[in-house]
Amino acid sequence: FHLADGRVSTGHAGVLLAERRGSYPLIDLCILKSNTQQGEVESGTRRKVKRLLSFQRYCHNSRLLRGLVPHTPGSLHLLDDDYLGQAAHMLSKVGTWNFDIFLFDRLTNGNSLVTLMCHLFNVYGLIHHFQLDMVKLHRFLGMVQDDYHSQNPYHNAVHAADVTQAMYCYLKEPKLAEQLSPADVFLGLMAAAAHDVDHPGVNQPFLIKTRHHLASLYQNTSVLESHHWRSTVGMLRESGLLSHLPPDMSQDMEQQLGSLILATDISRQNEFLLTFREHLDNQDLDLQLASHRHFMLQIALKCADICNPCRVWELSRQWSERVCEEFYRQGDMERKFDLEISPLCNQQADSVPTIQIGFISYIVEPLFEEWHRFTDPSLLSQTMMGHLHKNKARWSLLRYAHNSEPQAHSQSQLKKKKRVCVPLMF
Repeated sequence: FHLADGRVSTGHAGVLLAERRGSYPLIDLCILKSNTQQGEVESGTRRKVKRLLSFQRYCHNSRLLRGLVPHTPGSLHLLDDDYLGQAAHMLSKVGTWNFDIFLFDRLTNGNSLVTLMCHLFNVYGLIHHFQLDMVKLHRFLGMVQDDYHSQNPYHNAVHAADVTQAMYCYLKEPKLAEQLSPADVFLGLMAAAAHDVDHPGVNQPFLIKTRHHLASLYQNTSVLESHHWRSTVGMLRESGLLSHLPPDMSQDMEQQLGSLILATDISRQNEFLLTFREHLDNQDLDLQLASHRHFMLQIALKCADICNPCRVWELSRQWSERVCEEFYRQGDMERKFDLEISPLCNQQADSVPTIQIGFISYIVEPLFEEWHRFTDPSLLSQTMMGHLHKNKARWSLLRYAHNSEPQAHSQSQLKKKKRVCVPLMF
C-alpha cells in the first residue's frame, strides 16, 4: 500500500484516496443515457464536489476543535443541557436491545454515530490502549458520518449507528467477550461504523447496468462493499488516525477491516452461513485462534447489519419501511429511464409486508438460528428470536390485509355497478 516515502502506491490500491468520494454525486441523471463525453463530465463534477466537501469538512472540523456543535443552515442546532442530559442517560443503557437509535440521533442533533463511537471507545479503553489522538479520532469519525448520504431513507449514518450499537451488544455476548482482544473490539466497532459509508442508495445491479464507474473499478464484484472499505481506508489515512502505529500493524488493520466489510455482501450469505453451520456441527470453533475470532467478527457484523427484524416492532417497522422506500426510489429511477425494474423495487408489485416476509424467511432466520446455537443460547439471543417470530407474524397479517384490499375493492365496485344498472333495466 505504501511507497518508501509514505506516498500511496498507484497500483490497484492507489484508488483508495482518489475514489473515497467516488459515488458522489450518486447518479448524474442528465447524462445517464448518454455516452458522449461522459468521462469528462463525471470527472469535472467530482472535482467540484470534492472541493466543496473538503471546505465543508474543514468548517466542520474547525467547529469540533472549538467544541461547538456542527450545524447545517436553516435549522436550530445548539443543543441545550436537557438534550445532552437525555443523550447521556441513553448512553448509560447503550447495551440494551431496545435502544432507540432514532431518538438518540435526534437528541445528539444528527451526530449519533460520532457520539456513540466515542462513548464505546471510552467504554473499552481503546483510546488509551492504542494511544489514539482525540483530535484525529474526532476528525475520522466526523468524516465517516458526513460521508453517509443523509438523503438515503435507509443507508445513512443512523443505520451505521444502529449497526454499531447492535455490534456492541454482540461483542458483549459471554461466548465472545471472554476471548476478544482490544484489536478485535477496535476492528469490530470500526467496521460496523463504516460498513456502508458513501452508499449511493442503489444496489450493485443498478450500478452495473448503468455502467457506473464504481462497477468498472471493482469489476462488478462486491462493488459497494469494496467501495465502503476503500473509502474507509482513505479516511483513515487522510485523518492520520493510525499514523503513529508501525506500518505493518496499520496495514494489517486495513486489510482486516476490508475482510469484515466485504463479509456484509449479501451475495455471500450462503458461503458464510454454511461455514458457520459446519463449525457449529463439528464443534471446532476455537476462539483462541485469531482466524476463528475474525470469522466470528464477520458473522457478528453480518448479524448486526440485518438485525432490524429482531428489534422491537416499533423500531423494526420503521427500518422496514425505510429500506423499502429506498428500493422503490431505485425502481422509480429505473422506470423513468426505461431500465428493467430490479427485484423488490416495484412499488406496484412488491409490498412492504411481502418483501419483509421473504427477507426474514430466506436471509434473517437462517443466520440467526445459527447465532442462537452459538450463544448457547443467551438471553439476548432468546429475546431477538422472540421479536423475529412476532414481527414475521405481524407482517403476515399485514400481507393478508394488503392482499385482501384489492379483492374487497373490486367487489365493492361490482356492487356499485349493479346498483347503477338496476334502474336502467326498467
